Amino acid sequence: MSVIVVRPATPDRWPDVAALFAGDGPKGCWCQYWRQSSGDYSRGAPGSGELRLHEQVDDGPPAPGLIAYLGDVPVGWCGFGPRSSMERLVRSRTIPQIDEQPVWSIVCFKVEVGYRRRGVTHALLAAAVDHARDRGAPILEAYPIDPEGARLDVAFSYVGFTSVFEAAGFTRVLETDAKSASRPRWLMRLDLRGPDA
Repeated sequence: MSVIVVRPATPDRWPDVAALFAGDGPKGCWCQYWRQSSGDYSRGAPGSGELRLHEQVDDGPPAPGLIAYLGDVPVGWCGFGPRSSMERLVRSRTIPQIDEQPVWSIVCFKVEVGYRRRGVTHALLAAAVDHARDRGAPILEAYPIDPEGARLDVAFSYVGFTSVFEAAGFTRVLETDAKSASRPRWLMRLDLRGPDA
């Protein structure tokens, strides 16, 4: 089995980012749902998501996400960044800000058809932890669902599953009022500051 390699979405890797999102078309999310207010996202013209993500990749660091590769093929994406840069999260009534810590938030995973159930999400999460720690983030936060043994449509599982985060050392902090696939989303955290923090 090929080794999964994860790299930050830097300007030189834009063609790989575009390849991952191209199937979503000009009206697709392009990892913008949490980065904009609800109104701005709804009013976005076709192609605006792609344009905004391209700008975010060009404006980094930090990169707006990570790309997973099998060989030279981009097979997965993890969108994340400082919670303060995620406008919909900043305004969210269902996923609250629970303290004043400058947390980073993991907002989505995207794994290409044909590459699911091969460890891509786990590799992306491990790399996100390292990337956030290396850039001084004190806490990494995520908002996954607990599938409770059920198989869920991929459209609902982009937020990730609690079990994946628990395997990476995250703990459940709060059951939020947000839902995906009619299941509550959990606010989960991983402290990156070490034992002396």
